[in-house]
Amino acid sequence: MSDAPLVDLGVHHRPVDFSDRIALGFTRMLRFCADTFFAKRYGHRAIVLETVAAVPGMVGATLTHLKSLRRMEDDKGWIRTLMEEAENERMHLMTFIEVAKPTLFERLVILGVQWVFYLAFFALYLISARTAHRVVGYFEEEAVISYTLYLQEIDEGRSPNVPAPAIARHYWKLADDAMLRDVVLVVRADEAHHRDVNHGFASELAGIEPAPHVAPYPEHADELLIAA
Repeated sequence: MSDAPLVDLGVHHRPVDFSDRIALGFTRMLRFCADTFFAKRYGHRAIVLETVAAVPGMVGATLTHLKSLRRMEDDKGWIRTLMEEAENERMHLMTFIEVAKPTLFERLVILGVQWVFYLAFFALYLISARTAHRVVGYFEEEAVISYTLYLQEIDEGRSPNVPAPAIARHYWKLADDAMLRDVVLVVRADEAHHRDVNHGFASELAGIEPAPHVAPYPEHADELLIAA
């Protein structure tokens, strides 16, 4: 896929205060757990982690919506942006379910991890929305790294470059002959976009000027429902 969005792999928000260090430390702890549990099984890693990645956008949108109603003030477009993020991450999950079928054990892990993470992130967002968005920014930095490693596994023949699932071809408007590598490229670009947006939200809440550049977002289908 020659027109896949370019992704800056060197983006990293250097922590400037205690809030940022908490966010980075929490992210590194989860990265260690993912590396230990999944190793290089990137398809299965994606299935479990995308169920978690789809939580922050929904939590942030819900609480921002309620705050906007309470204060009777405009949300500056945050609600729609966060809802789109949640939907996008869910579509990542729907795609990788077709690539790497989750085992019963992984489904049980998902049930436990999602509930724990949802409650923890909900509480964190109530306490400090700024820290919550910084956590997501760091999460997405790690996601960009993970999908870059996945691409390397595919390119070096250690992971099969299977045909792209129909749901992925539809959602990202890919060619009929698109392969898994094409899917990973657009998923990585999605994650880079979420990375920059959430770091920008965190910086805005901290009174810091957000970075002027936001990674481009791949084009997505307007209609998500397709025939099986």
